[in-house]
Amino acid sequence: MSVNKKIGFIGAGKMAGAIINGLIKSEFTTKENILATEINQELADKASQLLGIKVITDNIELVKSCDVIVLSVKPFIIKDVLNQIKNYITRDKLIISIAAGIGTESMEQILQNDIPVIRVMPNTPALVNEGMSAVCKGKYATDEQINFTKELFSKTGRCIEISEKLIDAVTGISGSGPAFFYLMIEAMADGGVKLGIPKATALELAAQTAIGAAKMILETGKHPSALKDEVTTPGGCTAAGLAVMEDMGVRSALINTVEATAKSASGLGN
Repeated sequence: MSVNKKIGFIGAGKMAGAIINGLIKSEFTTKENILATEINQELADKASQLLGIKVITDNIELVKSCDVIVLSVKPFIIKDVLNQIKNYITRDKLIISIAAGIGTESMEQILQNDIPVIRVMPNTPALVNEGMSAVCKGKYATDEQINFTKELFSKTGRCIEISEKLIDAVTGISGSGPAFFYLMIEAMADGGVKLGIPKATALELAAQTAIGAAKMILETGKHPSALKDEVTTPGGCTAAGLAVMEDMGVRSALINTVEATAKSASGLGN
């Protein structure tokens, strides 16, 4: 059953497009109940043709027309957008932001009037319906609104609720995480190419192996270390490979990568 709320997206880029496609394909809502904006008419026309929805250039018109407003623009312009629309936001509307580094409290201070705000950290695999989103509610958002938001973002993959104090850490793991896995998949494929496997074949081998390993964790509920041990025969080839990874500091490099990414995300709102 689709919802009757009018959902507006300020910004119709790739992430917004992924969410919109997920909502339409899952029949969570209809194309007629979705509206988006872009910064000029040319971009609006392209987005409209690509997504099959109405896309306009007026953020204020969108706010007046919609019950839920999703802020899907870059972090550095979030405050400008909020200042532009704040006089048209009423308490019966819900603001959802997918911008990294911008806290709910800072958005609430701009909007004032106890406006409900929810913050979400999605990721780009939403484009293939395998996204991972984490949501956290601001001071004035209700349980009903957070449940609505979780249902909305679950249409592009998995969605969990988390404390806002942990949202930058989420950015380090899943928000930016796809890029880290792309690097690892590329590197493993390059290892195969070095050994004579054609590049396309090596990429398929590495990418599908990554998918399979991830599904084993999610669907069996087993800890990664237990699954790792199941693959590893004492004195075998997997043990040899794991020893190289430990010697090269892969584990500590990934831990430090998540930490550095989270630290960078926390500064985006400044």
